[in-house]
Amino acid sequence: MIVKSWTNDYVGTPFDRFGASHDGCNCWGLVVLVYAEQLGIALPDYAGAYASPEEQAEVAALVAAERADPVWARVFDARPFDVLLFRRGHLDTHVGLYVDRGLMLHVTADDCAKVERFETGTWGHRLTGIYRHVKAASNDVSGGVQ
Repeated sequence: MIVKSWTNDYVGTPFDRFGASHDGCNCWGLVVLVYAEQLGIALPDYAGAYASPEEQAEVAALVAAERADPVWARVFDARPFDVLLFRRGHLDTHVGLYVDRGLMLHVTADDCAKVERFETGTWGHRLTGIYRHVKAASNDVSGGVQ
């Protein structure tokens, strides 16, 4: 799937379970990288805050803490750069970035960063919320498909 937008700088970034750079990143690390480079917003990277991918409860606790932070507002009208939260198993442990209608940028352990549909297929039934950073909202950030 070819999308001409800000996503081009990140598609193909390899997975690295503790990464937050173009050399490699995990799903939250990709959000951290995009927010820093595209929006000028520094997010915590949580490097070393969990020991391994098998400790999903710890990842879910980090996600819950971030979601409860007042800098994030739950929204129902997704815009580019909004964070999409997904359940994997019984826990909310995966995030992606909204790109455009039905498309997200994300990375998983078995692949590199890519633009993928989130309303159907693997992710369709797993979406648990959409969140907008208050600085992104106040800047009226846009950046959809060109």
